[in-house]
Amino acid sequence: MSEVYATRRSRLRDRCQASGSATALISRPANVRYLAGAAPQGSVLLLGKTEDLLVCTSPPDDRPTEGRPDEALRIHTLPGAGGDPAVAAADLAAAQGGVCLAVEEHHLTVSRHRAIRSVVPRLRLTDLGAAVEQLRVVKDEEEISCIRIGAEIADQALGELLESILVGRTERHLALELERRLVDHGADGPAFATSVATGPNAGRPAHRPTDRRVEEGDFLSVCLGATYRGYRCEIGRTFVIGTSPADWQIELYDLVFAAQRAGRESLVPGAAYRDVDRAARQVLDSAGYAQGLPALTGHGVGLEIDEDPQLAPAAMGKLDACVPVTVEPGVHLPGRGGVRIDDTLVVRPEADGGPELLTITTKELLAL
Repeated sequence: MSEVYATRRSRLRDRCQASGSATALISRPANVRYLAGAAPQGSVLLLGKTEDLLVCTSPPDDRPTEGRPDEALRIHTLPGAGGDPAVAAADLAAAQGGVCLAVEEHHLTVSRHRAIRSVVPRLRLTDLGAAVEQLRVVKDEEEISCIRIGAEIADQALGELLESILVGRTERHLALELERRLVDHGADGPAFATSVATGPNAGRPAHRPTDRRVEEGDFLSVCLGATYRGYRCEIGRTFVIGTSPADWQIELYDLVFAAQRAGRESLVPGAAYRDVDRAARQVLDSAGYAQGLPALTGHGVGLEIDEDPQLAPAAMGKLDACVPVTVEPGVHLPGRGGVRIDDTLVVRPEADGGPELLTITTKELLAL
């Protein structure tokens, strides 16, 4: 992995030099991990003029599930408690003879930015922007493998839950059980707060589980994800509790399934982000559900659960191969419930079989 991290830093350095900066300070945690490997909380990465440094408040410990920093990086540990690694890194950049330092202004707080300026007043600060996030969009096969394993873990946890007795149990209890099963099967932890929604809550995006109990005739919507070696995935499914779904439940489910399929089938290299969103959205629009639809149809996944690209109506850009994304349309009917179907897929060219589906739990409308 050391060569992988070195190549990533080299690509970022080329971007910095093209914009007139020989040094850069990376402070956003996911970006630090992408360029330097697993690092202690709060660490920052300095792409220096003479050498790259990982600046930490404490030395790395041995956490096999988390991994360790790139062994090729020199680690600079702050001598005492209470220091700011970002400020210390800026001071080190100046000591290396740097005159311009690119920083992640979208991540630094105003007070932190001021502190850097006060310590190195002669160092010109520029905005690195989302340069690292842009590098992170296209994943290598090792990254995709981690997401794929996370998806397998999420599928397994969800499948086991469906085999248990559900009626009478609370949303909160089911969510906690799912998260425990993720860890039992090898996940670092959940990729985000697990959502379990029943009855009138079903279909709501990012619903927070309550003490409502599962009842016969309910829709049951579940959205969960696993983190594996820092990489995250997402899966969402909707089921019916009882022996047979009502007609309105079947119709709504079939509609959302058609929208989700349209979105999945549009995931080809070169497709505009907004066109993927439109493919799924127009299925729901044409059925009269234009109001109250989610702001986007899907998003990228990786070291963060919600990263670029955004599959939304106004999104700019086109898909590349080897980009993992979610496709997650849904409809919520206030007071009745709703349906959400969510998959994680990897964009692949048609010659390679088209989009690779990572979350494989059935999308049939199961009566549990």
